[in-house]
Amino acid sequence: MRHEFTAVYERDDDWVVAYSPEMPGANGQGHNKDEARESLQQAIALMLMDLREDGLRGVPDEAEQETIVVDVRAA
Repeated sequence: MRHEFTAVYERDDDWVVAYSPEMPGANGQGHNKDEARESLQQAIALMLMDLREDGLRGVPDEAEQETIVVDVRAA
């Protein structure tokens, strides 16, 4: 599944700090922009997996489920 997020980079001494305004709490860091990007991608992926697991935890076993795709550019 593909998601797109904005990455914002700021320098803090020897570190590059990255965050995404669309995913509050998701932060990454590294010694360069590539490392910070990878760290941020991992943080966002973990948050999305956790949100999905939490959301599905309360769904009754007998409830019908399917995966849908949302294209925000078409909305």
